[in-house]
Amino acid sequence: MIESIEVAKRDVLGSRAMIKIRKKGLVPAILYGHGQENVCLTVSLDTVNSLIKHGTKLVTLTGEVVDTALLRSVQWSNMGDRVIHVDFARVSQTESVEVLLPVRLHGETIAGGQLRFMTHEILIRCSAMKIPEYLLCEIGSLRLGQSIHVSELTLPEGAVAVTPGSVVIVQVAAAAGEAAADGADNSPEPELIRKEKAAEAGS
Repeated sequence: MIESIEVAKRDVLGSRAMIKIRKKGLVPAILYGHGQENVCLTVSLDTVNSLIKHGTKLVTLTGEVVDTALLRSVQWSNMGDRVIHVDFARVSQTESVEVLLPVRLHGETIAGGQLRFMTHEILIRCSAMKIPEYLLCEIGSLRLGQSIHVSELTLPEGAVAVTPGSVVIVQVAAAAGEAAADGADNSPEPELIRKEKAAEAGS
């Protein structure tokens, strides 16, 4: 189901105008794409926060502009604590789009070791109507020394990964302390040999 959000057109531009808009609890936005003119908009900050929280990508714009769009990008403040601008790209419900989706891990690894979450987001191409909230990565069968690559993910029907399949999502490696201990056990002792030889020469 596509979520509907209300937007309004804005004619004012410039940094001072944007500050005033944000003080009203609104976020400056822009709508572009499909060879049509760019349209400057405002949308409620609460609405934008809700879209981000639920991972919503495809929306129906209502109010002063009526269209179907993809939440393409979000710009954050320097402190990273609030949204200051969003971009919407016009999209047809029947077309394929590229979207960056978060990866969520599910399960617990069988073996010990250190779980390393290497890639947190994956770029895929899929139908605009079938954009998932996230991609699930099952790690329950992972053992020490094993890893899961992008090519091993289960994607929605009809979707393909744009991120190379060889990219590692998660792996189980030996814990730092264990690796150091193993290295100490297997290392040769050349210094001890040199000392023994020096003692024999002096005797």
